[in-house]
Amino acid sequence: MAADWFEPIRAYCERTDAGFWAEPLNAVSNGAFLVAAFLLLRRERESLPRDPVARALAVLVGIVGMGSFLFHTLATRWSMLADVIPIALFIHAYFFLALRRFLGLGPLAAAGGTLAFAAFGFGLTPALDALTGRSVSDASNGSVDYLPAILALAGMAAAVSLRGGPRDLSLRLGGTAGLFLVSLIFRTLDRALCPAVPTGTHLFWHLLNAGVLYALVAAAMAHRASARP
Repeated sequence: MAADWFEPIRAYCERTDAGFWAEPLNAVSNGAFLVAAFLLLRRERESLPRDPVARALAVLVGIVGMGSFLFHTLATRWSMLADVIPIALFIHAYFFLALRRFLGLGPLAAAGGTLAFAAFGFGLTPALDALTGRSVSDASNGSVDYLPAILALAGMAAAVSLRGGPRDLSLRLGGTAGLFLVSLIFRTLDRALCPAVPTGTHLFWHLLNAGVLYALVAAAMAHRASARP
């Protein structure tokens, strides 16, 4: 049976009906991504030399916010794709960039590493489902899909440190991984806390995650060649 791309979806606690403004806090909190994108673009404009890759990532941060806004207002299957696709693009583009800038890998090695990371990400949830005999995605409110990103960020922080890279970069990446973990906890608990918190906790995922994306792009701008030969 073909998918109904206009089928209404109630994915988060705040939504109680199919109305456009049924998730006002979840929708408006996406403005944090637009603020982050604006600040990054201004930062890149003032940097010398200019950084077109970071500029593209900053624009993508803004697109993440707009896609998420569409999903939290329209709440349909097609708008869900507008939400998740830009996030996936950012994760994998940044992973490739981090391999190049922070670890000094060549383009082919970085591309291979990114493909391996993508395969791990796509295969993790089915593997955990098979291992546990239950839907891990349902149990985590879909947050398990972001586990590979947290592992990659923490692993990147450790790799920079082990390779003798800048200590401030390693600490920056590790701290950002911690902030990402806190934001993911808020995303995960949204439905579980619904009886006690009718507005849900998903808006905090947006607010903190905007900070995560800002910190990541800012780190990429500040450390363009951190790996030692």
